[in-house]
Amino acid sequence: MTETSNRGLPITIQGVTKTYGAVHALDAVDLSVESGEFLTLLGPSGSGKTTLLMTLAGFTRPDRGSLLFGEEEMIRMPPHKRDLGMVFQNYALFPHMTVSENVAYPLKIRRRPKEEIDQRVEKALETVQLGGYGERRIGQLSGGQKQRVALARAIVFEPRILLMDEPLSALDKKLRDRMQIELRHLHDKLGMTTVYVTHDQREALTMSDRIAVINHGRVMQLGTPKQIYDRPANRFVADFIGESAFLPAQRDGGRILCAGRELLLEASPPDAGDLLVILRPERLQLLAEEAGDDMNSFSAKVDDVVYQGDSFLLYASLEDGTTLALRDVVRRDTLGALPRTGDKVLLGLHARDTVVIPAEEGEAA
Repeated sequence: MTETSNRGLPITIQGVTKTYGAVHALDAVDLSVESGEFLTLLGPSGSGKTTLLMTLAGFTRPDRGSLLFGEEEMIRMPPHKRDLGMVFQNYALFPHMTVSENVAYPLKIRRRPKEEIDQRVEKALETVQLGGYGERRIGQLSGGQKQRVALARAIVFEPRILLMDEPLSALDKKLRDRMQIELRHLHDKLGMTTVYVTHDQREALTMSDRIAVINHGRVMQLGTPKQIYDRPANRFVADFIGESAFLPAQRDGGRILCAGRELLLEASPPDAGDLLVILRPERLQLLAEEAGDDMNSFSAKVDDVVYQGDSFLLYASLEDGTTLALRDVVRRDTLGALPRTGDKVLLGLHARDTVVIPAEEGEAA
């Protein structure tokens, strides 16, 4: 958080439910967003994340539940009275207006004086690095510039809450990566409470203070990017965030067994019957000899090695047929020593990186 983060309003969502026939778009969602926080709603298509954002905006009325902005109940408040900024996926800019006229629109409908409007529009365009673009038409702008205009329009009246619905999805990868950092810096500068929707895991990990992973209208896990990635609560989160393979594990008294061997763990395993071990490509290591006291090991046969310039990706099969992937950086002194297809290898997973989760697909956290 930044020093300006107290400008944002906290959001409290309690028991919010929305059904369409037999489908629960939102299933008794409880969620709190802190003042000035950047919270991302992350999930696949149809998970309920956009429905939840539209509920915050007032465009969707839930069947039941409570929604507070600060201390004020918002469930029955119409969208135009919620005093929040919104950036839509398609930007929703007026093509017949200039850049300045688009940005000024929220101030004009609030009947602000012309002098104030001009000053605020200029300030907002400078904030999004579009100073001097005021007289241009929307059709003269690039995709990245249109996105900035939409953002300037959303912040020009200085709302305390900003909602964004996949605003970078139409941009190419290079511009999208740059805009992620710029949006995060702008959030830190303005201090608005921001709720951001995306299905892009890397985008969520890059930008967020916290992430709410959503599936089937429920919050599967809420936590910091590091918590979500390093300690997923269930299989859905582990499978959706990053790349993962899973191995079944069993309890044997106080021990956890996997592939016939006792697992070394630094964190306590969950209290569940059936368990899974998460194997992420960047956490696995190629071992030259039997693992030490702090390493779990798995014997495998190499299926393929893919050279990717600065890294390589190794695919290998365990004795039970499970396919694993290992990713590591390429070093000039080791490039010629990489395993070849058909080689027997020993893969290591440090105890601190060995994460055990319930085998079920996932229950709400």
